[in-house]
Amino acid sequence: MPKDAFALTGMSWRHRFSFQRSLAELLGKRWMEAVVPCLLLVGVLAYFGVTADGFLTLDNASTLSQNFAELGLVALGMTIVLIGGGIDLSVGAVFGVVNGFALIAFRLLGWPVPLVVVAAVALGALLGSVNGVLIAYAKTRPFITTLVTLLAYRTVAEYIDTMYSPRMATTTRIDPLWDLLGAGRLAGLTTQFVLLVVVALVVHVLLSRSRWGWRITAIGSSRTSARRAGMNLPGITFSTYAVAGALAGAAGLLTASRLEQSSASTGLGMEFAVLTAVVLGGVSLAGGRGTAMRALIGALAVAAISQGLTLQAQPRHLYSMVLAVILLVFAAADLKWGKNRGKAIQKIYMAPGRFRLRASPDIYQPGGVWELNDRLTGAQAIGLGELDGPEDVVLDERGRLYCGDRRGWLWRFDGPDAPAELVARVGGHPLGLVIDKDGNIAMCVAGMGLYGITPEGQVTPLATDVKRTWYRINDDSAIRLADDLDVAADGKIYFSDASTRFDGDEYFLDLIESRPNGRLLRYDPDTGQTTVVLRNYAFPNGICVSHDGASVLINSSNLYRIDRFHLAGPKAGQLEPFAENLPGIPDNINRASDGGYWVAFAGMRTPVWDLAISMPKFRRRMVKELPFDEWLVPNLNTSCVIKITEDGQVVESLWDGQQKDHAVITSMREHDGYLYLGGLTNDRLGRIALPQHGIPARAGSERVVSTS
Repeated sequence: MPKDAFALTGMSWRHRFSFQRSLAELLGKRWMEAVVPCLLLVGVLAYFGVTADGFLTLDNASTLSQNFAELGLVALGMTIVLIGGGIDLSVGAVFGVVNGFALIAFRLLGWPVPLVVVAAVALGALLGSVNGVLIAYAKTRPFITTLVTLLAYRTVAEYIDTMYSPRMATTTRIDPLWDLLGAGRLAGLTTQFVLLVVVALVVHVLLSRSRWGWRITAIGSSRTSARRAGMNLPGITFSTYAVAGALAGAAGLLTASRLEQSSASTGLGMEFAVLTAVVLGGVSLAGGRGTAMRALIGALAVAAISQGLTLQAQPRHLYSMVLAVILLVFAAADLKWGKNRGKAIQKIYMAPGRFRLRASPDIYQPGGVWELNDRLTGAQAIGLGELDGPEDVVLDERGRLYCGDRRGWLWRFDGPDAPAELVARVGGHPLGLVIDKDGNIAMCVAGMGLYGITPEGQVTPLATDVKRTWYRINDDSAIRLADDLDVAADGKIYFSDASTRFDGDEYFLDLIESRPNGRLLRYDPDTGQTTVVLRNYAFPNGICVSHDGASVLINSSNLYRIDRFHLAGPKAGQLEPFAENLPGIPDNINRASDGGYWVAFAGMRTPVWDLAISMPKFRRRMVKELPFDEWLVPNLNTSCVIKITEDGQVVESLWDGQQKDHAVITSMREHDGYLYLGGLTNDRLGRIALPQHGIPARAGSERVVSTS
């Protein structure tokens, strides 16, 4: 069980949970798109439950499940076609033709039931394939094509009714398997409903988990893009109509086994009911959007309306009118919901918290440890003009220097005066770097996770997700903002995930929200497993294993503090303060050769921001009412590095008082008597010499004494 760092935030427990944030996270779920269809379904069931006698009985539930299953199978086929950017108006006629054929094959021809089932589904697929050939290969219009085949198939259904209905009326045949299809039960449920559930699960998996389904969605979203991606548009389009025909045929077969009769009007108007059902379920008529489950929600609503009106003894023509009215009202409500849902999420997703901060230390005392100086001014520039935002820097045993930049590239310098060598393109923005136990580079990549890179440039993802916390609304399995790391003596990599709510390019939003959204993670290279060690931490940034290897130091940028998490010893698993109430925003932290630690300040505290942190309503209103470029944000333009002892005492500070070369310093690394500087927004790395007694000489000095 990972530890919880909330107690160290200083936030009161009543501010730990936010209804506003929970609501925003709920609205952001994909299944919330189905809220309007679900409310419609609940409303329909509630209305007929009150107004229609017998609607809430078990007998009616059984009948409703049968009608729903038959309508639902056709709706699933229509959904596949619509997602692919087409439309099929012939499904009702296919339903009627297969219904009559199944009865002929069973009662007049005496075929075995399994053969009837296969033949009926195959006939439906064949009729659907006619649409597919014309639309996919002959390039005819889907609407006109399926309208024509609707008329043609309806003629076939009328022919079957005229030629065979009299003979079927005088012929009977009893078969247990046929009765199981029409009126049987499996596990207490009607056979039709069980079959619908199985088919719906298969369709759901195909649409959401298979290449076939992904390609259907891609074609429906943009045929041009799908064609340029090399997809077989005719083949995939053809398959959607064939599958839709097969499902309509299966529905016709079930109706034949249930009612034991057929007529020219069987399936008449079904295309309108099915289109209404899928639209009510949220399947887009424009293509590219829809799911099997949402189509079934709409189908159940339509089936319930039909059953409810029947129990109320309403005239049949009222059914079409009710569907039309409901469709019109739903379209308006769903349009409003679709437009305003995203706006609502944007307005309430950020739920600022309130921290209790002590007054910032006075750093303006002359002669004090915080006195402004120019010790970093004039630092030797490395990679000037070649780098863009090298957030961190690390050196290997051979003294080769590595750094990343915002373009997603990893650079190597064989020496401070050597030219830059491109090692690898990672794809995301590299942040923290470290050399692992095998001599490879372990890298935190914003928005991607933890990656490993060999000196030859081979990139391997090490940790991109963790096990999701079961009780959280927001999916926290993805590693969204991995930003710094260090390697323990046993080879395990400890790294920070600064926010589970905001991505790498949105880090400032987490700073403004100021809630404990971060966590400490551990990657085990022996097992390949990544676990959460510490959760509910306020923007964990720098990570550094202590000199004795018994603990991990964690910088909290939001709380201006450094904490120690014990890995071994009597305090194993405990989190305790290490350096509190710092005057700046701590970023990366690394070990110093004299037993202390170097800490980079990305910015300094300001009275106005300290005040804003205590005013969550102010920050919420600011985000809602002001444009982005007018937001009040933390100060992030300070060039400062500090030295902290093993017991958490600040003993010196190094500044670039002119801020000419290093406007922001986010990291530093000591190596062979030099201190190397990295900055998230800088165009270079820096290097200064360290003298023997730990107090840096003025940058540019030629005197160099190793402290290692």
